[in-house]
Amino acid sequence: MFTIVLTFVPSLAILLFIIRSDKFREPVKLIVEAFILGCLICFPAGLLNNLLIWSTDDPHSLSFLAGLTEESLKFLALSIFVRPKSEFNEPMDAVVYGTLISLGFATFENYEYVYVYFDNIPPLQIAIVRALTAIPMHASCGIIMGCFLGMHVFRNSSHTIFKAIIYPILFHGTYNYLVGENLLLFLLFFVFTLTYTVSLYRKIRELQENKQSEGEPKLN
Repeated sequence: MFTIVLTFVPSLAILLFIIRSDKFREPVKLIVEAFILGCLICFPAGLLNNLLIWSTDDPHSLSFLAGLTEESLKFLALSIFVRPKSEFNEPMDAVVYGTLISLGFATFENYEYVYVYFDNIPPLQIAIVRALTAIPMHASCGIIMGCFLGMHVFRNSSHTIFKAIIYPILFHGTYNYLVGENLLLFLLFFVFTLTYTVSLYRKIRELQENKQSEGEPKLN
């Protein structure tokens, strides 16, 4: 029972925090759709990762490529399926939906890691480690992606569109490489990632707090 809780609750807790911190709440239907979309991304991501990483002789040396495949697919999902929606109408929305897609992905991936992939490691051990590391990492990438995409769309900031895709890829790829390489460097990088994410998130929240009503024109 505790394993099940650790597999699913951390993602849902972060999602609940992000959703409730939005001053202008998003429609439940679109929230559910974005989360499911994130889950579905696991299938093409799994195929690409198997082709590029796990089918090679030294998968660990190429583990950083998972950042490229997974974050690129999340970005495409956010840009193609959510961005055109009329409900996507302010920078904070990009953060909310970016996090929903990322944690939808992370929740499904977590289930696979805990219950499918590893027979030689206790599921509870995997669930604990991923609850403390992988889930916050996926959430961070979604928030970072959303912050920069929101600035691009609603503040006409042209260079941030590149940050919206490149930064999550770099953070995710570095995380994957360091997790099995150097514990100290991994922990330092992990703390830096969380600190950077929180600082970006606070800036977007401050923008929203000063608003009296929802909705801004899309400039890009």
